[in-house]
Amino acid sequence: EKVDGGRMNCEVDDFRELKEALEDMCAALERDAVPANAVFDCKLVARELLCNALRYGGGCTAFRAEKHDNEVVIRVRSANNFRPPEHSACSAVDAERGRGLYLVDALTVSRTFSEEDGICVIVRILP
Repeated sequence: EKVDGGRMNCEVDDFRELKEALEDMCAALERDAVPANAVFDCKLVARELLCNALRYGGGCTAFRAEKHDNEVVIRVRSANNFRPPEHSACSAVDAERGRGLYLVDALTVSRTFSEEDGICVIVRILP
C-alpha cells in the first residue's frame, strides 16, 4: 500500500490480501475526513470490483482510491484487463451470485472502462 496526498495505491494477488487492502483503503479515506457512510460504500464497491477482477481477471489486480472534493474515485485493473458487462442486472434474491455489479452501479455515480485505467467508478460523498 502507498498513500500520498489523498491517493491510495494497492496490489492484490489473492483473496487473503483483499481484506487487508480494503481495510487500508478505509483507513486512508477516514484520515482524509470521508464520512463513515461513504467509506462503507467505497469498501463495498471496491470489494465487489476486486473480487470480480480476481475471479475473472487473471488472478492479480491493482486498485487506486482517490478523494476529490465530494467524490471518491476508485480504479481497478486486472492482469488481463477484465471488463465487466456495460449494463448490470440483479439476479434473484436466492441466487448465490450475480448482484455485485448491480450493487456497484446502485452506489456509484458512474462506471466506465478504459484500457489505460481499467474500471473506474465514482462514489459521491454526501454530508
